[in-house]
Amino acid sequence: MHLIQENFALSKQGAKDLCFGILWSLLAYMSLILPVSIFVLLLDEILMPVLSGQSIEVHLIKYLVLCIAALLVMFVFHLLQYGSVFISTYDESAKRRVTLAEKLRRLPISFFGHRDLSDLTGAIMSDCEGMEHAFSHAIPQLVGAILSTLIIAVGLFVMNWRLGLALLWVLPVAFAVIICSKRAQDRAGRKNLATKVAAADGIQECLETIREIKSYNLKNKYLEALDSKLDAAESAQTRSELTAAAFLATGQAFLRLGLVTVVLTGTGLLVSGRADMLSFFLFLMAATRIYDPVSGALANIAEVFNVKLKIERMKDIENQPILEGTAAHVTGGYDLRFHRVSFAYNENEPVLKNVSFTAKQGEVTALVGPSGSGKSTAAKLAARFWDVAAGKITLGDTDISTMDPEALLKDYAIVFQDVMLFNDTIMENIRLGRRDASEEEVIAASKAAKCDDFIRKLPAGYQTEVGENGSTLSGGERQRISIARAILKNAPVILLDEATASLDVESETQVQQAISHLIQGKTVLIIAHRMRTVAGADKIVVLDGGMVAQQGAPEELYRQGGLYRNMMELQKQSQEWTI
Repeated sequence: MHLIQENFALSKQGAKDLCFGILWSLLAYMSLILPVSIFVLLLDEILMPVLSGQSIEVHLIKYLVLCIAALLVMFVFHLLQYGSVFISTYDESAKRRVTLAEKLRRLPISFFGHRDLSDLTGAIMSDCEGMEHAFSHAIPQLVGAILSTLIIAVGLFVMNWRLGLALLWVLPVAFAVIICSKRAQDRAGRKNLATKVAAADGIQECLETIREIKSYNLKNKYLEALDSKLDAAESAQTRSELTAAAFLATGQAFLRLGLVTVVLTGTGLLVSGRADMLSFFLFLMAATRIYDPVSGALANIAEVFNVKLKIERMKDIENQPILEGTAAHVTGGYDLRFHRVSFAYNENEPVLKNVSFTAKQGEVTALVGPSGSGKSTAAKLAARFWDVAAGKITLGDTDISTMDPEALLKDYAIVFQDVMLFNDTIMENIRLGRRDASEEEVIAASKAAKCDDFIRKLPAGYQTEVGENGSTLSGGERQRISIARAILKNAPVILLDEATASLDVESETQVQQAISHLIQGKTVLIIAHRMRTVAGADKIVVLDGGMVAQQGAPEELYRQGGLYRNMMELQKQSQEWTI
């Protein structure tokens, strides 16, 4: 059972259902031989009197009863097969999708940095669909066909080993042809999957960047590249199916030789007196029945090869390490400390090097520095979106690497530069900060974030739907709604990464004033490029090249000179620039 779970990425119940599916498939295939058996009995009852010169007495009632019984047995076994194979497979497919989604929810953000969205969507949707079809239409039938054929083969060999050999010699040859094609089918299948992901990426990118493509008049050039990806996917699909079909057709062609050898061998044995007419007829009847499930089994083997590639993709997601920790924790305050922290997204390319600073509770700490200095990375490490490579980050007295990420984030309200809104009402988008918040609390948070005025001017006010990712709102409006969401959460730690970057000067001033009234007793970490945004901070930490270049109060750093003062003066010059 454990082996089945590991090889086919099934749950314990799914593995049990697969075993039952194989059992009922076996019995369903075995039941298909019942009509042949009844016909042989009837033939025996007719031929024996004819050969011995006696009168024929056929008990029609007996055969009618046997036929009805055979039909009932076949119906029951096929009904049980349907329930254990199809219905249970659909249940398992639903569990598989939920399991994958739950796994993705618990994976660190670093995982999503090197996996495309279309690739992950394909794993949850198309790969699960492929597994669903394989476990409902291929694997139980494959194993059932093989086992039933082996059992029938033993009986046929006992009756007449020469005719049995003539009937069954083609089976190992046909299976060998399909099995030997595995490497070629795998190679074609991997190419097919890769080109499908590339095509899906191209379509998604086109939809997401359609404004840029049109504004720079790149439509023809981009669509040509997209057409090439689609052509490559179509070509790879064709080659993959042709590869499987070529070997499958070859294997099934060998099966057709079995009937020929049965006729030739049976005729020779009949003439030489080493076989009787009844045995000959029996093997001819068996030849008309036994190759059908075997032919289906050959096609199912090809599908199993294909689904194994999809299982590997899903198991790759399932085997990804998750960030773990204790759900219950007492931090002993909310000072956020970086202790000699180092971090790199890629090996030998450090982003932060030996960074140490403290963002104290009740104060605003600002991270500033040139682009690429590691400011946003530091904020994401503070929320444990990644784990540090060296050093540690503590919240109060507790190392955040020992905390469960979801439990940790209950203490954080985060507003990042890239705002994400859902295709829902403004009321529900703000309420994401605290699901049980009343409408009055949502409105109060909106007023604090200075977005109540523009919301009330919308056609439906707070019940206005914002479109996909807030497409009906401006960048500044989306950012203020995300700030209102963070204010509503009222968490002890606030992370603001370029949270006011899309606001005009007046709105930025209003939001800063609103935030300043809401940080009493909270730890606030702000990342900003504009110096006026952090002018009122209690402490400035200047990062340069992933290292702490300066830290202290704004006035103190300005007197010291260095990078902070240089950045302040450059921004003053840029503000005075005119066309």
